[in-house]
Amino acid sequence: MTDKSKSKQAVTKVDRRKFMAGVAVAGAAVVSTEAKSAILPPGAPAPAAPSAMRPSTVMAQAEVATASVSAPAYPGTQNGKPGSDYMVDVLKTLDIEYIVTNPASSCRGIHESIVNYGGNRMPELLTTMHEESGTAMAHGYFKVALKPMGSLCHGTVGLQHAAMAVYNAWCDRAPILMMIGNEMDANVRRPGVPTTHAAQDPAAMIRDFTKWDDQPGSLQHFSESMVRAYRISMTPPYEPVLIVMGEELQEGVPEPGHFENFSIPKVALPTPPQGESNAVRETAAMLVAAENPVFVVDRVARTPAGLALMVELAELLQATVVDQGGRMNFPNMHHLAARGAAAIRRADVVVGMELTDFWGTVNDFSDTAHAQQGPIVREGTRMVSIGTGDVYIRANYQDFQRYQPVDIAIAADAEATLPSLIEAVRMLLDGAARTRIDNRGQAARDAYNTARSRVAADAAASAWNASPISGARLSFELWELIKNEDWALVSRDQSISNWPHRVWTFDKYYQWIGGPGGAGIGYGLPAAVGAALAHRPHGRLVVNIQNDGDCMYAPGALWTAAHHKIPLLNVMHNNRAYHQEVMHLQRMASWRQRGLSDGSWRVATTIENPNVDYAKLAESMGVAGIGPIENPNDLAPALRRAIDIVKAGEPALVDVITQPR
Repeated sequence: MTDKSKSKQAVTKVDRRKFMAGVAVAGAAVVSTEAKSAILPPGAPAPAAPSAMRPSTVMAQAEVATASVSAPAYPGTQNGKPGSDYMVDVLKTLDIEYIVTNPASSCRGIHESIVNYGGNRMPELLTTMHEESGTAMAHGYFKVALKPMGSLCHGTVGLQHAAMAVYNAWCDRAPILMMIGNEMDANVRRPGVPTTHAAQDPAAMIRDFTKWDDQPGSLQHFSESMVRAYRISMTPPYEPVLIVMGEELQEGVPEPGHFENFSIPKVALPTPPQGESNAVRETAAMLVAAENPVFVVDRVARTPAGLALMVELAELLQATVVDQGGRMNFPNMHHLAARGAAAIRRADVVVGMELTDFWGTVNDFSDTAHAQQGPIVREGTRMVSIGTGDVYIRANYQDFQRYQPVDIAIAADAEATLPSLIEAVRMLLDGAARTRIDNRGQAARDAYNTARSRVAADAAASAWNASPISGARLSFELWELIKNEDWALVSRDQSISNWPHRVWTFDKYYQWIGGPGGAGIGYGLPAAVGAALAHRPHGRLVVNIQNDGDCMYAPGALWTAAHHKIPLLNVMHNNRAYHQEVMHLQRMASWRQRGLSDGSWRVATTIENPNVDYAKLAESMGVAGIGPIENPNDLAPALRRAIDIVKAGEPALVDVITQPR
């Protein structure tokens, strides 16, 4: 190769054998003053300690990065600014606060640069015990922080570990900046395990449930692709993206002068698409004329503004809102809030907004030996869909559910469409319509007051004094202790019969984040830790009602919470079983007219013999553990003690032995 052709290469390849020999000879000299100076920007004073180091000023669009270094301290060292330092410069322009990782060799270049060159700040590395847990943390974090977190995985094996969590985020429309290390060039790729963990196209394994991916071939390519990935991920519908970072790209040093040609594009996020004006006006006319309009919402509120707009629209029409809970879309104690299918059965107009499953919303499917299915809406009921589901869809995984015919399909972001829909409705309201709407609102208030009066009686009838402890008792005791705090629930409550949503008052956007999206087990605990991390700067009391089976998929998330001092109250719903599977087994036996009275329902469904002591498990990870609590009279004191620990800035766990549901 000529000198001219060598100069065209963006990255100088490192002689790995010499590098390893240098490490063996130099030993502790790796962290010498000379070595540290090699990662400092020009003219910067030498820091007193590695934690005080900061990168060069992050570049604007036309600025360039340069670096001057001292002579190598020992054979095998690099002389110049490595590519991974430049990658950190790019990441800093994207306001990425955290990157979760379970460290490994394919990411060692950017790992070292984040810690030393970047000072482990913006982004800061968070240590997780499993890539699936780390990615689930990023999922939960976004739903509170409303900005993405990075997830750094090791090659093919790390990405395979993370895949389930990526799929959950895909189904839940949560952006995550996935990054993995890989080495395409067999000539420089280390033999053995590093080659086993490399691939020609590692992104292929999750391409069906990510929105975009790339494997940049140069540092400038990385710069543009990372900015593009952020933009794509943060454009509705939000989804995970993946950037594959070559090991040579991370570890090599560009030749002198090459940084002068590098630039970092600025990010300009697109405005979410609004509904077409004629379709919006037609929908408004349909709603104003309706006798019983119903809104069914799942992920309509991308931001707190979406919650406020949804309340405004519902009150303008005094229309019932069925919140399916993918996000905090509507206050649960509002007189227009409804649960279940009863409101949909009465509707003459149904508007579905950002629904996961419109077909399942307006149809009934009986899971029996001879499956029966059919509509629950009245004949002639008109239907409208508003959402980005039609904007972006993939063919393989069936998260888009069955096809539901509608009268008007608006392929647009529902939150962005709400202002124009509100205005169109307001323009159509005359005196007669307002009278009809007022009467409908009064009827809704009367029905709400009647329903609320039954809640306490229902709770008392739900095994209030029983041991194991009922979900109703658990929810009431928790509510009495947190209702005067600035609280947030970061877990689903389906497994305890939705008692928190029947008892607690959810009226702030951050108090609820929905579920996993793809129903993948192992999401709950790490997602709660990620959400609690986002709540931490606000000083909120964060509650996670944690399913026991889900915890056993990813108990290492407790260690991450302790290590990074993330305050989180974990209340174990410890029914000592995968109870959903117990019910499936019972159903199959019933269909086939076989009894389960001999206890065969326990086979491959229960988590007992031995029972898991979650308090001791938590303590082994550095988290305060309390319990197990079996007597309901001991529950409130145990919860109060744990809350005091959490309010002091530490995570805690209360192991509560509970009823199955």
